[in-house]
Amino acid sequence: MKYDVIVVGGGHAGCEACLACARMGHETLLITGNINNIADMPCNPSIGGPAKGIVVREIDALGGEMAKNTDKSSLQMKLLNTKKGPAVQALRAQADKVIYKEEMKKTLFGQKNLTIREAMVEDLIVEDHTIHGVILEDGVKVAGKAVILTTGTYLKASILIGSSKKQEGPHGEKASKFLSDRLRDLGFTIKRLKTGTPPRIEKSSIDFSKTALEEGSKEDITFSFDNKTALAYQYQIPCHLIYTNQQTHHIIKEHLNESSMYGGYVEGIGPRYCPSIEDKVVRFAEKERHQLFLEPESLSYDDIYLQGFSTSMPEYVQEEMVHSLQGLENAKILRYAYAIEYDAIDSKQIQPTLETKLVEGLYTAGQINGTSGYEEAAGQGLMAGINACLKLEKREPLILKRNEAYIGVLIDDLVTKGVRDPYRLLTSRAEYRLLLRNDNADLRLREYGYQVGLISSDIYHKFITKKEKITELIQFLQQTRITPTKKVNEILMELNTTPLKDSICLYDLLKRPEIKIEDLASFVELPYEKEVLEEVEIKIQYEGYIKKAEKEAEKMLSLENKKIPLDIDYTLISNLASEARQKLEEVRPLTLGQASRISGVNPSDIAILSVFLKRRGD
Repeated sequence: MKYDVIVVGGGHAGCEACLACARMGHETLLITGNINNIADMPCNPSIGGPAKGIVVREIDALGGEMAKNTDKSSLQMKLLNTKKGPAVQALRAQADKVIYKEEMKKTLFGQKNLTIREAMVEDLIVEDHTIHGVILEDGVKVAGKAVILTTGTYLKASILIGSSKKQEGPHGEKASKFLSDRLRDLGFTIKRLKTGTPPRIEKSSIDFSKTALEEGSKEDITFSFDNKTALAYQYQIPCHLIYTNQQTHHIIKEHLNESSMYGGYVEGIGPRYCPSIEDKVVRFAEKERHQLFLEPESLSYDDIYLQGFSTSMPEYVQEEMVHSLQGLENAKILRYAYAIEYDAIDSKQIQPTLETKLVEGLYTAGQINGTSGYEEAAGQGLMAGINACLKLEKREPLILKRNEAYIGVLIDDLVTKGVRDPYRLLTSRAEYRLLLRNDNADLRLREYGYQVGLISSDIYHKFITKKEKITELIQFLQQTRITPTKKVNEILMELNTTPLKDSICLYDLLKRPEIKIEDLASFVELPYEKEVLEEVEIKIQYEGYIKKAEKEAEKMLSLENKKIPLDIDYTLISNLASEARQKLEEVRPLTLGQASRISGVNPSDIAILSVFLKRRGD
């Protein structure tokens, strides 16, 4: 059988990609090395966090699955940075690894237009720079109009513990031995990257009396906009906080040359923003301690994940390191930490649609593009699936802009700047983060999800109703005034805000930092859902900052609207700096906006390029 889309790899990117394609009505095949490991979490047992939690909300707004699946499997839900502004607030869930996998498999196996096959892909069928399918390890050819590679850490994977090196993927799974060689033959630049995971500790062997309790949020919150069933606070499982100490650091320094990294056994480049504990001790030698979190992995077993203690030390050294920690003096290690190396491609060789520049119809998503994290992978998988289908349907691609989504920031960074070490999405990477909030992901992106066919009419109608209620409430607050009566001023003084001398509309009253929207209930009835009230409060209280960000985004969009033809010959543009010419030739940006973000391309180069395009009539 010939499929419309073949997705290679059943991790978080692969799950989102194949579901998107099948739900858009295309016959889709998911090929994975081990069906039991679909949607596996080989590293941390959490979904979300700063920036990444907003990506999960964006996936949900577009019609993806990660948010819904996290809500089904969460052990704890927490809204982060509640004492800070809305630009940096994000959700984070502790997920049950067993339930997460099982629920995602149920969704996949119940999905119309989706076939799942357990096999290893070791070659691609490419003719005239166009993909025509894949070749399995046993030589069987499978035809497909589009192929999405979501291979995770399995391309020539190696597990490292001390001086030991095994050619295998996570959990001892079989690695893909030849696919990255095939990609190299096709002209792709192959990079070697590294990540790692900490030891797992037997829960019953930990003295939790020596740890600090870390609980979830008491309010009812969910990742999915469509799911209203939150995990009740009383059923949430707590995490615990501990710290490294001078003894821990002494052990690490004493055995430093025995680690895979410092012993010279590692080829790949590790993540800058999630380093191993030995790397932290070396790079931040002035710090007396580093915080660690004890996180539950599942209700089905006794494993505790030691967050922040990733290492590639030999097993006997890991024992010493763990036992030096307060509360873990008698801890039993159930699984030792390890580092993993794997192949990835140069992300500058892919387009903003995630289609590769070298092979038409071939898309890549997730760690093969040099990213880290389940959320970044899922976001890419969703966008690769959407754009593969839109191309098959001969429709315009969906490219999210930097002012529209963190997913847009992520993909633009990948294709424009490339990566040297595993990329991690941070709030600081988004210049318009006040526009890309946790609360408004549906307002930003749900329309796109509906247009591509991933949002049902019922859900879309509820979304439109929500938008109408937000507008309605804002207009009501603008039109409703209160006067400085004795009772009104007494209420205001109780709220620690200045009494009135003149009448004021509730819209302007809400601009006062001391006032929350629920306080307005002292003056009028507000029969609106919590999410509507929350959205209106943010829109009003941050109105000035939001308008400023929108104006800045408009300047960026003026450059984004100026297209650059793919066939442009940069050697014909005189006065371009040689570095700019080289970088422009390498990246081949689609717009002046994208060109302006390339490292080594200066404003003067953009001005020269703009004049050249005008003269050409582009």
